[in-house]
This record gives sequence, C-alpha cells and structure tokens, in this order.
Amino acid sequence: EECNWMGVTVNTLDEKILPYIKNICQRDPLSGKVVTGGIVTARDSGWLLSWTINRQPQFHSQPKDQCLVWLYGLFTDRPGDYVRKNMRDCTGREICMEWLYHLGVPVDQIEELATNSARTIPVMMPFASAYFMPRVAGDRPDVVPEGAVNFAFLGNFAEVPRDTVFTTEYSMRTAMVAVYTLMNVDRGVPEVWGSIYDIRDLVEGFHGSKHGFEETIFLLLFGELPTESELKDFLNVMGQLRPLPENFNRDVIMKKPSRNMMNVLEKCVLTLYSYEDEPDRIDVRHVLEQSLSLIARFPVIAAYGYQSYRHTFFDSSLIIHRPKAELSTAENVLRLLRIDTQYTELEAKVLDICLVLHAEHGGGNNSTFTTHVISTTGTDTYSTVAGSLGSLKGPRHGGANLKVQQMFADLKRCVDDWKNEDEIRRYLASVLKKEAFDHSGLIYGLGHAVYSISDPRAEILRGYAEKLSQEKGYEQDFELYHTVERIGIELLTEQRRKQGNPKPVCVNVDFYSGLVYTMLGIPIELFTPMFAIGRIAGWSAHRIEELVNNGKIIRPAYKYVGETRTYRPMEDR
Repeated sequence: EECNWMGVTVNTLDEKILPYIKNICQRDPLSGKVVTGGIVTARDSGWLLSWTINRQPQFHSQPKDQCLVWLYGLFTDRPGDYVRKNMRDCTGREICMEWLYHLGVPVDQIEELATNSARTIPVMMPFASAYFMPRVAGDRPDVVPEGAVNFAFLGNFAEVPRDTVFTTEYSMRTAMVAVYTLMNVDRGVPEVWGSIYDIRDLVEGFHGSKHGFEETIFLLLFGELPTESELKDFLNVMGQLRPLPENFNRDVIMKKPSRNMMNVLEKCVLTLYSYEDEPDRIDVRHVLEQSLSLIARFPVIAAYGYQSYRHTFFDSSLIIHRPKAELSTAENVLRLLRIDTQYTELEAKVLDICLVLHAEHGGGNNSTFTTHVISTTGTDTYSTVAGSLGSLKGPRHGGANLKVQQMFADLKRCVDDWKNEDEIRRYLASVLKKEAFDHSGLIYGLGHAVYSISDPRAEILRGYAEKLSQEKGYEQDFELYHTVERIGIELLTEQRRKQGNPKPVCVNVDFYSGLVYTMLGIPIELFTPMFAIGRIAGWSAHRIEELVNNGKIIRPAYKYVGETRTYRPMEDR
C-alpha cells in the first residue's frame, strides 16, 4: 500500500497525438533525435503525472511512424483532473485520456484519440517504488550476513555501501562484494559513480563561458571549481606560462621537424627538462608548477610542430602566430592554426567543450595508468608525461577518432547515396564480417570498455556537432554519422546477441570528435594531440595524487606459463 506508484506505457498508433507532444518539447518525436531530454511533469496534475520520450525508435521492430511514451503518476490514490477517478482504478484508456488532457488536446477529441490513436498499458510497480521509500539501516540483509562463510544475498534488495540499487550497475556490485568478502580478496569494489561532478552538469554550467576547460583544469588540480577571483588569477598565470622559452621553436621544433605530432610533443616535453634548473624535484608544489607550465604550452607546441611539418614536407608558407594571454586555450588553438587568426564564438565554444570532455576519464585508461605507474618510480615530471604521451599515441587509445574518420572516408567511397539506409547497412555489415575497410571487423566509435548504455561525453558532443554542422554547412555529414550510429548499434547488438553476449552497445566519444575537429578545420595530424592537450590536465592531477599518497611502486604480477628447460651444450642443440 505504501509503494504507491504506477507506470504506464503509451504506444501512439498514428500521427494525431504527435503535434501536441511536439508543442511541449519543441522537438519532432520521430526525428530519431532527443525528444523530451528528461522528465516532463504536469505540475497541476492531481496524480502528479509525468512523462518522458527517449530517442525513437526504441525497438528494432517498432514501426517508424509510432512513438513510445513512458508516463507515471506518484499519487495513484487521488482523482484525476479529467477522468475524476483514482489512477489505480483507471483502465489504460482512461489514463491516456488524463494524459491527453494535460497535453492540451481539445476536450472533444480526447476520448477518440485515447481509443483509436494510442495503446496504453498500465502497471503497478511496487518493487520499483520500494527503491524510493524511506529506509533505515538493517531493513535489508547484508550481502554477506555476519558469520556466513559460504552464503550471500545477491541482487537489488541486499545492503551495499552507499546504497543506490535502482541501477543494474549497483545490483551487479553485490556479486563483487560477495566474492571479495567470502574469498578474502583484498580489493575494493569500485564505485559506480566515482567522481564529484556529473560531466553533463559541468558542461551545462559552463554555458555562456569561454573558459570551461580552464575551470576544469582548476577543478582537477585543486579539487574545487574556482571562484570568480580565483579564475581571474588562474587565467593570468596560464597566460604568463603559455609562451615557449626563447628560441625554443627555432632550436627544437623547427630544426628537425617530425611527421608525427605526438612525437613532436614527446620530444619537446623531454627537451623542456633541460630548460629548468631543478627538473628532478618531485615535491608537490614544484610538480604543480611544472604541470601548469606543460598544460599551458601543449597547444603552442602542437601548433608550431604542425606549421613546421607543413613547411618542411609540403613547402607550405611558414606562418607563426604568438599566443595571446587574454585568450582561452581553445581560442589560442584556433588562432595559432589559422592564417588569419579568426574564429567564431561557436567554434571556440565547441573546441572548449571538446577539451573538457577529454580532460579526465579516471585512472584506468591506458595513458593515465601509465602516469601512475611511472610516477611511482620517483622519476621527474617530464619523463612521466613523455611516457603518457607514448601511450596515447597508440591507435588503440588516442588514435581511435582517426580510425573513425578513415572508416567514414571509406564508406563515402563505397556508398553512392548517403541517405540510402540499405546501402549503409550493407557496408557496415561487410565491415563486421571483415570484408570492408581495414578488415578488423570493427565499426570504430561504437562500443566502450566502461560504457554500455550510453557514453555521456558522446551525448554532449553529438549535440554540439549538430549545432556546428548547421553553422559550417556539414548537415549531410552529421546526418550520415547519426544514421551510421543507429544502424551500427543495431547490427552490433544483433551480432553480440547471436554470440551469446547480451551487453548493450553505445556510441563513444571518439565517434563524433573527429567530425567536430574536421568542421573546425583542425588537420587530421592534430587529432590525437588535441586529445593530449585536454588529457594533460588529468594526467597532472593523477601524478600529484600518486605523489601525495606516496605509495609503493606499481609492479604487476606475472606468472610464467611456459615449459621449464635445462641448459644444453652447444653440440647438443
């Protein structure tokens, strides 16, 4: 009785209800894009009726002209405003009528639309409701009860630390808790949400600011978002640190240009060691100063390295602009790369968001883990960062967006009509069969080691990519990417299903980042360095963390699995 919550699924059967939905959310429900973008609540509803529509279609077999709506009421024991009955006593049709009333459908059309233009199925959800009921410690059993040696409770209704079991991820943690506890494994169960801020909240908060990346750097290094005065001082420090040492461009970057810009960054970072009086100091204050200097200079090194590369190997005019202290990192990148130094406000904003999204992704990714491993040896900052750059340079880590761009270039050569979904489906199917592109069997940009339902970074970047495509005239390219995302996920999900792997598939941040960089006019040679320009902030934070903790050297255990042999004299070999 206390679990007083009711869920309802509405399946629209024709186009008659859709205009009323569009009038509220200002988006076409059948566009294949975000519809409500969250929960819509009828605040004057007696049931406190709320509804949401995810990206359509939600199911492979769903007709393209139909829309699925999930709605719920929190007060099912109160009369509706139109139906005048308690929600729990209503049929699906009557609940749909109440919803249509709050959508603004004319009263004389409500009954007809609820009857012939929608199929509505209600269900009481006591177990789901129980997640939101007031709780006290002890009203659920511990995963491993006290004294148990071979028994554990698994699933949503066992007690776990920082209990939030509405998600599948937290439910799965009970199995990890059980195994680690019963087997005496000295290992912490990883948190599902292991950060202070949701990246989506940060990006939304940076709306209207051109210094989102600088705020992110400050947050990573100091643990708090800056105040207005702190940000002003921080920007001043970054501006002072950005120029390279005198004649560094001539003596180091231009003297022996490289064809690989990641190599340029590595070489320059190691050379900067020689420009410092005490490069081997690893006290936190000094490492912080070194880190800020590298974060500020990475964009300049990358831009100058590219200009020298173009001049040396392609006989392009050598044009070198100086960075401006008053500009953001994103603005300086665009200014340094462009002959006329000009850029639009949207271009700078999109690049700023790209840097924010790439700044940090936990300590488990390859390059950041490299930072931790090298830092535990006690070596200097420059050697550590050079090692992290070497990791990021690899095509299986930082070069993923290059593969996405190359795959799309191949697709455009093979598919004549970008709007022909059958052609696109055939191409992607051949990629999965290792018959097309690089014969790896991979649709690059789909799937992630951590994310399965969605990659929030990709969701954010998709939205900015769409806006930028409208400004830059890349609408057809964006629609192609969106179509490949949808069809690719369908094909990859089906392939996994046949292989007995039910894990969902989502697009990752690399899928759209290459398109964004292309629209910004950033050359493909700088795609991975752009990743590094953002990620150096995260590496620096993780290095400082490792030094503060002063832990043991990281040395993974290896077990020899080959055969044991004895020495044989030369004449017996």
